[in-house]
Amino acid sequence: MGNRRLVLLPAALACLMACSSAEKKPATGITKEPFGKAKTGELVERYTLRNGNGMEVAILTYGGIVQAIRLPNGPGKMLDVALGFDTLDGYLGEHPYFGALIGRYGNRIGNAKFTLNGKEYKLAANNNGHSLHGGLKGFDKVVWAPKELAGDEPALELAYTSRDGEEGYPGELRVTVRYTLTNNNELRLDYGANSSQDTVVNLTNHSYFNLAGAGEGDILGHTIQILADRFTPVDAGLIPTGELRAVAGTPFDFLEPKAIGSRILQDDPQMVNGKGYDHNYVLNSGGGQLALAARVTGPQGLRTMEVLTTEPGIQFYSGNFLDGSNKGKGGRAYGHRYGFCLETQHFPDSPNKPDFPPVVLKAGQQYQSTTVYRFLQ
Repeated sequence: MGNRRLVLLPAALACLMACSSAEKKPATGITKEPFGKAKTGELVERYTLRNGNGMEVAILTYGGIVQAIRLPNGPGKMLDVALGFDTLDGYLGEHPYFGALIGRYGNRIGNAKFTLNGKEYKLAANNNGHSLHGGLKGFDKVVWAPKELAGDEPALELAYTSRDGEEGYPGELRVTVRYTLTNNNELRLDYGANSSQDTVVNLTNHSYFNLAGAGEGDILGHTIQILADRFTPVDAGLIPTGELRAVAGTPFDFLEPKAIGSRILQDDPQMVNGKGYDHNYVLNSGGGQLALAARVTGPQGLRTMEVLTTEPGIQFYSGNFLDGSNKGKGGRAYGHRYGFCLETQHFPDSPNKPDFPPVVLKAGQQYQSTTVYRFLQ
């Protein structure tokens, strides 16, 4: 046969280089896998969304939980910035709503009751005599029906129908939440709902973030900016007093970026009530249109997360009640202030505060809300 050489024509060489380049790009789209069974025996699945930049978001059908947010972190490396568990068992046990979808009403309703159309509705008192995050079995503890959505960006829709009277709330509420991983490294959540009767609704996501990586120490060195001139002070039970107080001159002023830990130990009555930051901020945007609400930068300024929302408020929580009892991913304990939350929302206890933005969803009307978590490097 003799010595033979393979000679590539220019067109063939170009094709080979293009194919090789395409092979190196991260796979995009959605994959699903079994993730155990809920206490009811229902099967739970994990859907993983991937974009072309290598970012991944894992979502569970149990509780609509954002189980992981993995960002490229150097050649062949990924960094998970969302606190949570490796298996379903962690989510079935006691935990502080890691990554969960919250409803019907995110945050607190004072004295676990409200009056609507002249009728009093009593709710589960699951938090020091108040109702917190939807009650004993809120939306974070049910299995949602999944639907993969076609499009240029991977998207998953979860659906759940909450029966009339569930956890004390009136009306059959049909809820959908769409999770989209955009090509701009954004996790976009679009909430929708309608009810058979007048009811109250306040949906949010309760992800805990650490931009140094889940389990990688506390978040006190993170820098945060919150675009809000006012916040809603709370009483000892963390129920808003009804006042809209200026942040100026207080440790709650984050109009300019400041380290989370820079004033967290100040002897301020509100800081004492919340044992740190656990307060609703009145966003300057006013809600209604998608607008920047907050920006957080991790240690050494290596990574930034922006939060945009159509909601009028955002709850900033500095992980004050994390105490190491939850063993998270890789068996790491989540200690005091190892994660922060930025829960977009209407204000806590709005059903009992007529001066707060209304949260009543009329029968036949459509509830809509959007929040975006954008990651920059």
